[in-house]
Amino acid sequence: MRGYFGVGVEEISKPMNLGALMRTAHAFGASFFFTINAAPKVREAYQADTSHAFKSLPYYPFANLDDFRLPQGCALVGVELTDDAIDLPAFKHPHAAAYVFGRERGSLSPEMQARCAHIVKIPTRFCINVSLAGALTMYDRALSLGGYPARPIMPGGPTPAMTDPVRPRR
Repeated sequence: MRGYFGVGVEEISKPMNLGALMRTAHAFGASFFFTINAAPKVREAYQADTSHAFKSLPYYPFANLDDFRLPQGCALVGVELTDDAIDLPAFKHPHAAAYVFGRERGSLSPEMQARCAHIVKIPTRFCINVSLAGALTMYDRALSLGGYPARPIMPGGPTPAMTDPVRPRR
């Protein structure tokens, strides 16, 4: 898969949620992580981050939205449950993207939403935990950009004939 992605959150307040989101971003191969106006106590996030993501990927703590910067050509994708958001399963992920999630018990600020090139939503009936939303978004990115073959028609996994480039498909 070509390209890169980063993961961040606006106004997060719970260290364990931040740690879990960073660990998941690390597991999915994120290139960087960021926070915007995070609560001071999120510095304790290392307690939930058993993969030591702080040591493995760059972390950019922005004090406010005015200070927030992304690499040139990186599309900002907001993940928010709004009526006009694109359903995540129907979204074409940019090759260079930064995904931003809202705070606990809240949403992305209107100012943040205005800065986003795209707003996507996970098709659920109500908001879910920020670290779970991050995991689902990164999994969807991996599925859609990872070069996986089409799913089989019948239940189960692909047969060797479907994945072996030498043998023809039946």
